[in-house]
Amino acid sequence: MPIDLYYMPLSTPCRAVMLTAKAIGVDLNLKPIDVAAGEHMKPEFVALNPQHCIPTLVDGDLKLWESRAICTYLASKYGKDESLYPADPETRALVDRLLYFDIGSLYRRYGECVYPVMFYGQEKLQPEKLQKLHEALGWLDGFLAGHDWAVGNNITVADFVLVASVSTFEASGIDLSEHRNVSAWLARCKGGLRGYAEANTPGVNEVAKIAKAKLGV
Repeated sequence: MPIDLYYMPLSTPCRAVMLTAKAIGVDLNLKPIDVAAGEHMKPEFVALNPQHCIPTLVDGDLKLWESRAICTYLASKYGKDESLYPADPETRALVDRLLYFDIGSLYRRYGECVYPVMFYGQEKLQPEKLQKLHEALGWLDGFLAGHDWAVGNNITVADFVLVASVSTFEASGIDLSEHRNVSAWLARCKGGLRGYAEANTPGVNEVAKIAKAKLGV
C-alpha cells in the first residue's frame, strides 16, 4: 500500500519529511496541495485532517500530521537501522531537543521575521525580529560546534528538519556568514544528504523567487 504525502514544495516542513523519506529509501506518493488556492480547506481534506495543515501523511490506517512527528515515525518504522533516530535515550533526547528547538525557536523566529514581508504586505524586515533570528542561529552555531552533523558525527532526522529551515533562510537572503559552523554544516548537507537536490532544492528555489520579488534579495 502506498504512503501518501499531501504537501507543497514551497513548505519547509514538507521538505523535511521528503528529505527523511529519501534518506530511508521510502517512496512517497506525493499529492500536491495548493494552499494559496484553498485546497487545504476542501471538505475531503478536512475530513482527512481536521487541522487542514500540511504535510499530512497517510500510511494505511494511520493519518499523521506535524512534520517532525512524521519524520521520526518514518525513521522508526522504515529505517534500516537506528542511526537516523537513535534508540539510545540520551542521543534521542539530543535529537528531540533540536526538533523542538526548530519549531519553537529557530523556524518560528524566521517566520515571525520574514513571512510578514513575503506574504502579508509588510514593507520591510523589522530589525528587532531579524536580530532575534540571528540570536537563534547563534545558538544553532554553538550546537554544531565540534562535530559534522546536528547530533555528533552521524546524520539524524534533526539534520533533515534543520537543513530544510536553514536552506530556506539562505534562500530568503538571511546572511549566514557570521555563523561559521552553520554555514559549514549547510554545505555538508547540500553535498552529503541523499536526495537533497530532488527533495529540497525545488522548494528552496521557489522561496528564492518570492524573496527576490518581495525582499529584493
